[in-house]
This record gives sequence, structure tokens and C-alpha cells, in this order.
Amino acid sequence: MARRTEGQHKMGGGRKPSERASKVCAACGLPFSWRKKWERDWDNVKYCSDRCRMAGKAAGATT
Repeated sequence: MARRTEGQHKMGGGRKPSERASKVCAACGLPFSWRKKWERDWDNVKYCSDRCRMAGKAAGATT
């Protein structure tokens, strides 16, 4: 098994879930944590799921 060097750590990879970055969902208000699929775009992530993203856009369109 290969060992990681200090330079290979990413934002959330290799950390315990309790140590990963987290945000609060703009639609449902629940906290969610960093995921690998959001690695490149974490600063722009606002919603915890596709369902909340669609709900957030629908609410914004009617207001």
C-alpha cells in the first residue's frame, strides 16, 4: 500500500468526516460536508443535493 506524502492532501480527502469543511444548504438549512465531486467548485456550492438546488432555483424564479 502506498503512503501519502504531505503534499498530496486535498481539501477533504484523507480526513475524517468530522474534520472536513462544511456549509449550510441555502434551500433546506441543513449542514452538509465537503465531497470529492465538489473539489474544484467548493466555493460555489450552495445546495446539499439536486433536489435542494431545483427547489432553490424554483423559489428564486417566483420571487
